Amino acid sequence: MAASDKQDLMRLSAAALLLALAAAGSVCSAQQLRRNYYASVCPNVESIVRDAVAKKYRETFITVGATVHLFFHDCFVEGCDASVVVASTPNATAEKDHPINLSLAGDGFDTVIRAKAAVDAVPRCRNRVSCADILAMATRDAIALAGGPAYAVELGRLDGLSSTATSVNGKLAPPSFGLDQLTALFARNGLSQADMVALSAGHTVGFAHCGTFSGRVRAADPTLNRSLAEKLAAWCPDGVDPRVAVTMDVGINVDVVACQL
Repeated sequence: MAASDKQDLMRLSAAALLLALAAAGSVCSAQQLRRNYYASVCPNVESIVRDAVAKKYRETFITVGATVHLFFHDCFVEGCDASVVVASTPNATAEKDHPINLSLAGDGFDTVIRAKAAVDAVPRCRNRVSCADILAMATRDAIALAGGPAYAVELGRLDGLSSTATSVNGKLAPPSFGLDQLTALFARNGLSQADMVALSAGHTVGFAHCGTFSGRVRAADPTLNRSLAEKLAAWCPDGVDPRVAVTMDVGINVDVVACQL
């Protein structure tokens, strides 16, 4: 992973952690990036992206979790190059259609598409701003809209030249991964357990599919807090309609901090 990509993930780690604490009501492609990278060609790009993300956020809060999730899945595969948003063709399956990426919510992709369209609607900006930078800015703006911290985003990422489903193999963690496997995966990307926990806190926004954790509930995983398991089983009974959403309170993050997950 390039230094600039690790920097993106480290910022996201801090942002995800602060967002999780705020939600719980607790106090407890590699080239040199720089601020104002587009100053001479699209000076208002950050405000354009911010406005587009804010409009999408007003339509659905899923925008936050979906965009953060999308950015992570992009960065962990081939670096932060927006290759995850590339569509498959009849002759080639792209990253977004790898089985592990099928859980990515459409609202994340839509956020990037809308922000890109807003940028390209300005004549001087058209085709001058990379999708990779737009995704990085959109993630920052989504986090801020949800009550997380605002942070500066250095720009200058290049869009990936290819996107293949096979490039995803072994680079993203399935729900079945244990602590040792997760630690090793993050370590390969130069990230610590503290970074891993902070990034995991990004799951306190958005939604989770029952299939990602129902196996632990059904099998009575002895490491899972029983009262929490009972709640999850009630939310995800056998034969549950996958189109039905259940609202989870912010206390779920307290359970995480208390090691009940």
